[in-house]
Amino acid sequence: MDVNLVLRSTRVITPEGTRPASIAVSGGTIAAVLPYDAEVPAGARLEDVGDDVVLPGLVDTHVHVNDPGRTEWEGFWTATRAAAAGGITTLLDMPLNSLPPTTTVENLRTKQEVARAKAHIDVGFWGGALPDNVKDLRPLHDAGVFGFKCFLSPSGVEEFPELDQEQLATSLAEISGFDGLMIVHAEDPHHLAAAPQRPGGAYADFLASRPRDAENTAIENLVNQARRLNARVHVLHLSSSDALPLIAAAKAEGVKITVESCPHFLTLTAEEIPDGATEFKCCPPIREAANQDALWQGLADGTIDCIVSDHSPSTADLKTPDFASAWGGISSLQLGLPAIWTEARRRGHTLEDVVRWMSEGPARLAGLTRKGAIEAGRDADFAVLAPDATFTVDPAELQHRNRITAYAGKTLNGVVTSTWLRGERIVDHGTLAEPTGRLLERNN
Repeated sequence: MDVNLVLRSTRVITPEGTRPASIAVSGGTIAAVLPYDAEVPAGARLEDVGDDVVLPGLVDTHVHVNDPGRTEWEGFWTATRAAAAGGITTLLDMPLNSLPPTTTVENLRTKQEVARAKAHIDVGFWGGALPDNVKDLRPLHDAGVFGFKCFLSPSGVEEFPELDQEQLATSLAEISGFDGLMIVHAEDPHHLAAAPQRPGGAYADFLASRPRDAENTAIENLVNQARRLNARVHVLHLSSSDALPLIAAAKAEGVKITVESCPHFLTLTAEEIPDGATEFKCCPPIREAANQDALWQGLADGTIDCIVSDHSPSTADLKTPDFASAWGGISSLQLGLPAIWTEARRRGHTLEDVVRWMSEGPARLAGLTRKGAIEAGRDADFAVLAPDATFTVDPAELQHRNRITAYAGKTLNGVVTSTWLRGERIVDHGTLAEPTGRLLERNN
């Protein structure tokens, strides 16, 4: 192979651990991970990043880009710029909040066409499972979606209705027939309906309206369905730590279940949220500090498989001071890595752990065999991080379209100094190159 780039650092995170290394790149692919002082092949350029840490580019499998249709909320140009600035080199777009939703092959092609020229990083797509589109699931799978998202409670947008238990079983049976993956917003609608609903700015009232039991029951029902149908399922944005023993037991039994959590659940707590601060609103909600401690234990013991953003933006006017009516979603594409690293190091975790949760784990979930690790044969996707550098979050410096953030004013550890996509530097100390991302399809 003709090596055209050697990326060198005293700290490269590989599947075998962190070590000084020189990464040889050929045609956008990692050709070899060489000793630190290996001779640079003739014709190759050397990029030495010193003591900055080279991570595999992060993979974010839970992003709402909302393009086309609600592009005033977000778009592929701005979302992928924010992702790149945060060290993310691959994202998978959720099937709802755009118009049309990704629930037919025709709608998928519409979204792909919109994304093609705007993607600064690689982009793939989830399909959606609705009560009336079972016939569309196999064609969407064949067209390259990475799996199917469903809601078990109202989604917040009328064009993407939820599945009841019978409809979930029908869709799961169809999807398991071709070994597809169902990813699930797991909150039980009956528990939500029974919870107290008090409008206003009190965060405690909002938290009471989305009780842990809603998640716990929905996950228990999902485990039962997955067991009965031998289906592959994934729990989105786990917030309730009460569900961890159930999930761990299901995994031990052989149920095909995986689970993710998100930076906001792992770094923010209910106790710190001011009344009226709806930039912190998401569903399921940010819970108490003790709950967060248990989520970190779930990460440490492997019950939680990965950390992804659930980047769910909106325009500022939708973030009214009333928690009951405000749009629920937190924008964190650009900040997920430093937010998690800040909390992880405080709790005694390493950057190798962060890579396992934010790159390797999401890549495995989606079957992205060329992503998620620095080893020969993978795409030459890298995030270069100054792990001891700090910065204070200024919303004006964020790349996503509506610069509303729950992290405003927080001081975080870890500055992304550069991001590389298939051996080309796409971010250099905050300066972004023109878009060169590709559209990804499952198993391609």
